[in-house]
Amino acid sequence: MRALGTSGEELASHFLEKKGYRIIERNYKTPIGEIDIIAKDREIIVFVEVKTRTDISFGYPFESVHAKKQHKLKNLALLYMKKKRIQSPARFDVLSIILRKNGPSEIEHIKDAFEV
Repeated sequence: MRALGTSGEELASHFLEKKGYRIIERNYKTPIGEIDIIAKDREIIVFVEVKTRTDISFGYPFESVHAKKQHKLKNLALLYMKKKRIQSPARFDVLSIILRKNGPSEIEHIKDAFEV
């Protein structure tokens, strides 16, 4: 399962770079959790949650970024910004990826997916 997540995060990083984002960190780990990707979109720091699946039999990947996960990501982002002394605007994006075995992959980029 981790290989699928790693593949999705790799694809997500390339996708964001093509859109002009600058990747600052990948897999930023803390004792309370991990942020998949931290990037800059112009002057905005973007905390990106990447969800990857091979099909939609259990729903779309973005649907698993529920309120509890959002709350955890907010805490992780605040911790990161405090530790790095960052005072720029921030937002949360979700990249929902379907890596099909047969057929094209699908990436849905949800900007400003939820608020702090």
